[in-house]
Amino acid sequence: MIEVHDLHKHFGGFHAVDGASLRIETGSITGLIGPNGAGKTTLFNVIAGNLSPTSGRVTMAGEDITGLPPHELFHKGLLRTFQIAHEFSSMTVRENLMMVPPGQSGERLWNAWVGRRRIAEEERALAARADEVLEFLTIDHLADERAGNLSGGQKKLLELGRTMMVDAKIVFLDEVGAGVNRTLLNTIGDAILRLNRERGYTFCMIEHDMDFIGRLCDPVIVMAEGRVLAEGTIDQIKANEQVIEAYLGTGLKNKTAAQAEAAQ
Repeated sequence: MIEVHDLHKHFGGFHAVDGASLRIETGSITGLIGPNGAGKTTLFNVIAGNLSPTSGRVTMAGEDITGLPPHELFHKGLLRTFQIAHEFSSMTVRENLMMVPPGQSGERLWNAWVGRRRIAEEERALAARADEVLEFLTIDHLADERAGNLSGGQKKLLELGRTMMVDAKIVFLDEVGAGVNRTLLNTIGDAILRLNRERGYTFCMIEHDMDFIGRLCDPVIVMAEGRVLAEGTIDQIKANEQVIEAYLGTGLKNKTAAQAEAAQ
């Protein structure tokens, strides 16, 4: 689905992404982990068109998409969410979802005069689709609530719901679990798994919650200092000495050693 070839993103003398290469397979839920400052979000921003790379190449299904702006990638089915949810706070949850699909008749001034029936039919169809999405995400009881009143976890579900209003092929999730309570995190995880298994969504997600990553992701890619350090299953990653040193820290390394000693 997505291939990243020797990607670099420099900010002056700082190399946020420094020769990263990786592959995200179609139909996978790929985890991207690493210490703060490893270049994960910058990599996301380059892939998703929010930043232009200094050098390197990104392809999607064999097509070169390097440097394409987000709106063009959106039409190709590449979407991303952000660590801090972006909602239209004064609009209802349902209305937030109805805003997503592009090319609506009501966006054209002329249609407001001569295409009112078409606009009304489109809005009814969009509202029905939004309600189906909300039911899928188990937040249909919040359909008429103002989005600004939602909790952090509910806003993350709403962001996930936006990707369901269009034909998404791959979704990049930036710390979808940040600041979310365990109950809602499980709900988000269930939704991601269902979208992957039932609707064929491909996901790549940045996350620091290793239990959440372990439940959802295979493979897991580890970044450090702007490069890919390791890739494998969650068990392989947890056992990788370089990863333990760079990301999980000496505390976990000592804990792992103590557990192994106790098991002997």
